[in-house]
Amino acid sequence: MTGAPLLTTERFDLFQPRAGDHAGLCAMLDDTETTRFLGGMASSASDAFARLLRNAGSWALYGYGSFVVREKGQDRIVGSCGVFRSFRGFGADVRMDDVPEAGWIVHRDLWGQGAATEIMRAVLAWFDATHGRQRIACMIEEGNDASVRVAERLGFTACGSHAPDQSSRLQLFEICA
Repeated sequence: MTGAPLLTTERFDLFQPRAGDHAGLCAMLDDTETTRFLGGMASSASDAFARLLRNAGSWALYGYGSFVVREKGQDRIVGSCGVFRSFRGFGADVRMDDVPEAGWIVHRDLWGQGAATEIMRAVLAWFDATHGRQRIACMIEEGNDASVRVAERLGFTACGSHAPDQSSRLQLFEICA
């Protein structure tokens, strides 16, 4: 880990992604419970690399993206949380194309401790201050009740659902400007 975090919370340091983060992201995403609601597939090193590149691309093109999260003063990556630019291709009525989208992945070691809420409150405040208040979308796989509670604590409200395939259904949320 080099450089100063872009954001800090009481317990966490949040960094823009760097090429050297790949191994740490792989380690975090190697836990099947952590990735259970990320499309139902185990994350490979290739998937983690693609996620890292998409995230770095959002930062490069839009000036925002998901942060790499570490516990204060530690090297281990424990989360990938932020607001990034998405284009889901679900269709115009779903309103998930070319919009800021919030998302949080927190390692299960931190579940039930308010980590996702703490991190995302800081991220959303930073996003509003830096990019202006605007609509932010969010999607959560059905059954991920803990993430729904996080979304609600952050001020997201339900705005629909979408079934991208036969095996999953997504609950859609938004914060409006």
